[in-house]
Amino acid sequence: MADKKPFLLPDLGEGLPDATIVEWFVKVGDTIRLDEPLVSMETAKAVVEVPSPVSGKVLTLAGGEGDVIVTGSVLAEFEVDPSLPQRAEGQDTGHHHGPPKGAGSQAPSDGDKVIASDEGGEISETGQSQREDSGTVVGAMQSSDAVRSEQAIAVGGVKAMPAVRAQARKLGVDLSRVRGSGADGVVTMDDVKRAAADGSAKAGAAAPVARTAPQAAPVAAPGRDASQRTALSASGKPMRTQSPSVSVSGQPEQLKGVRRNMARVMADAHAKVVPTTLSDDADIHAWAPGNDVTGRLVRAICAAAKAVPALNAWFDGDKLTRTLHPQVDIGIAVDTDDGLFVPALRNADVLDARGVREAVNRLRSQVEDRSIPASELSGYTISLSNFGMFAGRYATPVIVPPTVAIVAAGRGRHQITPVIGGFESHKVIPLSLTFDHRACTGGEAARFLKAMLDDLALPQ
Repeated sequence: MADKKPFLLPDLGEGLPDATIVEWFVKVGDTIRLDEPLVSMETAKAVVEVPSPVSGKVLTLAGGEGDVIVTGSVLAEFEVDPSLPQRAEGQDTGHHHGPPKGAGSQAPSDGDKVIASDEGGEISETGQSQREDSGTVVGAMQSSDAVRSEQAIAVGGVKAMPAVRAQARKLGVDLSRVRGSGADGVVTMDDVKRAAADGSAKAGAAAPVARTAPQAAPVAAPGRDASQRTALSASGKPMRTQSPSVSVSGQPEQLKGVRRNMARVMADAHAKVVPTTLSDDADIHAWAPGNDVTGRLVRAICAAAKAVPALNAWFDGDKLTRTLHPQVDIGIAVDTDDGLFVPALRNADVLDARGVREAVNRLRSQVEDRSIPASELSGYTISLSNFGMFAGRYATPVIVPPTVAIVAAGRGRHQITPVIGGFESHKVIPLSLTFDHRACTGGEAARFLKAMLDDLALPQ
């Protein structure tokens, strides 16, 4: 009788309970060899290629593109072919499928990649388990690079990274019609974005959204033909409106990837933190031309952290312990269509203005193309949200443990300011400081905010 092997979805290094299918590289009935790409899965951190744990015929595949698969459940089933290469039994790790129990992650060596065991676990080239749980961060979970297969594989004759394939699907780009500009013809993220912008490689299945002549706006109901209205409506009598559960026109959409994890993280933070927010306006009237807003905010946070270390800290609510940090690593909130990322600006307290700008640009670019290393998405000591670049004045930003403070900067504006001899119009930046009142006092938070205001008031 043929040897059938179920393959369980392994913990993809994120410490998350599930992952979303992005693209199958095989179909039922195909023969696949050991370690060939089986499927790409999207987690809160990245798009990860999962290789085949055996050589043989594909019997079943769990779900289709966009389906969420629970870690530890059956991902695929194979009929093992003994005539093809198989993994030695001694290489099987028995890696578990639930959230790991550790508290840190081990830095992987170069060349590590995912190798799946036939129980669904992952092993390194030497058969050693590579990671432990890394803990929660804003909008993402830290993972070891050991679970990221960063090789561009050829599927359907097209070479592209998993994240590039996922982006192409979101943008409706047919990769087979995109000319790759990377080494050996690899299609890059920039290639996909250019194709999406100029419309030169629209996917055949992605029917264009109707872009015909604009139709009459729904609000122009009085001008509609009477034949398009119900008898009751045409009579002009009052009508009872339906409840939202009846009149809703949209369809429920399951959260996936980054948004799915963001929902979990925010709910957990809401349950565990005792937040309090202070707000004030930073007067930047004295600024000399050329000041970078983000750079000045980062510098002000560093100055305040030096003056009041209590907010540049971690707090363990279970053990009631506080850790003050000598360095300032600022988590910079980056908003994307996929959800919220918070990469860490390391050692911000020793960077000059140019260094801050270059580092922020690098982090944003890596977030946009989903190439940011896992190590950059955790371990920051305080957070910054510059939502004012879009809109809004004050906010109550969410603190995610173990950090105890987050600074939010609103949209700058001019206001009338009293001065000796009259009034002047001064440019101000609204600031909101949310802090965990378990870990620091209101006085400490107020002094921290005052130190920021003083630094931002300087000309340069």
